Amino acid sequence: MTGAETEDDIPLGERKTVTDFCYLLDKSKQLFNGLRDLPQYGHKQWQSYFGRTFDVYTKLWKFQQQHRQVLDSRYGLRRWQIGEVASKIGQLYYHYYLRTSETSYLNEAFSFYSAIRQRSYYFQVNKEDRPELVVKKLRYYARYIVVCLLLNKMDLVKVLVKELSDEIEDYTQRFNTEDQLEWNLVLQEVAAFVEADPVVVLNDNNSVVVTSNRLQEGSVPPLEQGMVVGQLVLADALIIGNCNNQVKFSELTIDMFRMLQALEREPVNLAMQPSKQGTLEPNEKPAKRENPHKYLLYKPTFSQLFTFLSASFKELPANSVLLVYLSATGVFPTGNSDYEGPYDFGGVLTNTNRDVVNGETVQKRNQAQKEMHCLHPGDLFPFTRKPLFVIVDSSNSAAYKHFTNLFGQPLVCLLSPAVYPKSVQDQSQRGSLFTLFLYSPLLAFSSVCGLSSVQRGLWERAQEFLLKVYRDIGQMITQSRTIDQAFLQFFGDEFLRQLLIRFVFCSAALRLHKVFRESQSFPESYPELPKQDTVENSLLQKHIMELATMLDVQSLFWDDSLEAY
Repeated sequence: MTGAETEDDIPLGERKTVTDFCYLLDKSKQLFNGLRDLPQYGHKQWQSYFGRTFDVYTKLWKFQQQHRQVLDSRYGLRRWQIGEVASKIGQLYYHYYLRTSETSYLNEAFSFYSAIRQRSYYFQVNKEDRPELVVKKLRYYARYIVVCLLLNKMDLVKVLVKELSDEIEDYTQRFNTEDQLEWNLVLQEVAAFVEADPVVVLNDNNSVVVTSNRLQEGSVPPLEQGMVVGQLVLADALIIGNCNNQVKFSELTIDMFRMLQALEREPVNLAMQPSKQGTLEPNEKPAKRENPHKYLLYKPTFSQLFTFLSASFKELPANSVLLVYLSATGVFPTGNSDYEGPYDFGGVLTNTNRDVVNGETVQKRNQAQKEMHCLHPGDLFPFTRKPLFVIVDSSNSAAYKHFTNLFGQPLVCLLSPAVYPKSVQDQSQRGSLFTLFLYSPLLAFSSVCGLSSVQRGLWERAQEFLLKVYRDIGQMITQSRTIDQAFLQFFGDEFLRQLLIRFVFCSAALRLHKVFRESQSFPESYPELPKQDTVENSLLQKHIMELATMLDVQSLFWDDSLEAY
């Protein structure tokens, strides 16, 4: 309203427009703030609330578009306020992605975040003497960067990081705030995250090629006629990250980031879709769920981890699999025990920060007592009543070799090496080699051979060659007469088939590598794989030497296998 103008001077219709806008704005904020009170686990409780929130934001977004002129003149609507609404919608889509694991919602979040930047909604913020508005802008940048990382838009991430750095510098100089260190830490974390891949693929002009490692059409060998495998489907996955000193950004360690992508299909390219900017249709569900549902747990306490496990277990549909991925520091047993049971080998670390019981952390524990802040193999036993697929990437992964299949349901544990050669160990801050193999076998193979870059043409030839290797591994697994049936029961699911094939490739490659000498430096599994049929198969060894020759690193491998041919 202008200075001399009273409310009575404003036409009734315009006054109603402002009133309706204020109502929608208040309602949207109220619903958005209520999202944090929803349970993070369980599939049903949150959907209707999310639906209501989306509905109000849809109305609000369309309303401000239709009545922009009146809102500008009568309400004093600022561009940063429109940016705030768009940012909230981006956050809604991102959280919808987190709860459903459908990557199409990531694309929707990206389209709103992208529009904010293209239309400079936050541009005027820097001219106002209000630090809280600048913080909104900084948070928007941080959220936009997370979405771009998940969509592998690395070139854009680098541009956004530079812009965020300039914004932080301007913010700290103007307002002399106490949160300068926190924002600088955000910059350091994202810079380390972007540089985490140990090998880059280069074009002819030496520019970096961004490669995607999500499941793509044709990247997993199809089931062939005569392969007898189970019909189980991967429905739920818990991705747990609790490694000390590993690169992270926004409660996502690099190992978690890699594993979540290994459990997703490549999202539909935005360029292929008609733009739906300004329309919100979260209730349009894909006809068939594209990806398994995932929970991402960064440094959970034992009680949090157990709660999410229980919720997943409870809601697991018939003929479905629960996957538990543990990337965590090893916890080793302290005392000796006469009886070696499922709580006598230690396990992996759970967080203690928010879960101290009766001052337990300061008490000296009795040697006979077990470590409390640890996920022991025995803690997973109740969940083996349904098909369970476990991946443990830890210095104490060997604890999970001592599993027992009590209920006769399909059960497989893939276990990382417990000890790495020093040259590999030095790289551990940038993510585990074992998880890297499960995420991108060629990236891991190149890394363990000391390569820091590969030319694009060579990379594509090597990837093409690996497709043949994966087909052969698939046949080795399904044609083995001595393999445990659990592997075959999981082999029908595309995601689990890919993980099993990559696990065998990793195990075979490290067994031939000259630097990996100790048995503890090889991946293992429960149940054990028949070595002669899989990880020590002479045809697979020949393939690994061919790949090493292609990359000109054959001198790093034992080449006895070639002499047999």
